[in-house]
Amino acid sequence: MEGLLLRNMSLLNEYENLCLGTDDLVMGIDEAGRGPLCGPLVVAGCVFSAGYYNELINDSKKLSEKKRDILYNQIVEDALYYCIKIVEPKEIDELNIYAATKKAMREIALSYDVKYVLTDAMPIVDNEKVIPIIKGDAKSISIAGASILAKVTRDKIMYEYDKLYPEYEYRKHKGYPTKRHLELLREYGVFDIYRMSYGPCKDPTLKKRG
Repeated sequence: MEGLLLRNMSLLNEYENLCLGTDDLVMGIDEAGRGPLCGPLVVAGCVFSAGYYNELINDSKKLSEKKRDILYNQIVEDALYYCIKIVEPKEIDELNIYAATKKAMREIALSYDVKYVLTDAMPIVDNEKVIPIIKGDAKSISIAGASILAKVTRDKIMYEYDKLYPEYEYRKHKGYPTKRHLELLREYGVFDIYRMSYGPCKDPTLKKRG
């Protein structure tokens, strides 16, 4: 069991290990909500102390909602620094989702002095300290922590929208273009929480709610 724990720790701290034995810090950055038709994009950054490990922290997509909520509170308590940015649909439409994501990530990367910035496959600045990692949220505890912060924050926002507009059933689909969501769009129309630059929202036959 101890050997398995050490192996898992080594895998999830694969890139943080670059800094072991020093006081250098690593920031992980990740996002939630690039694909949905509505609601914000949420980008988060997370910095743990050198050598920090929590065996429960993993890619947010691999965790149950209950575990994410518990870990969110642990991360907020344990992190040396964390930052969460909310990017509203209007900015996404103005910049496009890729540019809006990069902008928010760059702002977070510059918000705290660290040796390395690790992102989940997103190159954000022309700087050697930024390391984009494919499937980074499964290889870096810092990115995994950021992914949990971003996912939990966005889900909470969508639950609030669900209370305001229960007919859209946001609690079920979180704004993603599921078959049911598209059906509800055709029935009730789009309004200001929607990303009007996204294909399904451009349909001229959709109602425009005030």
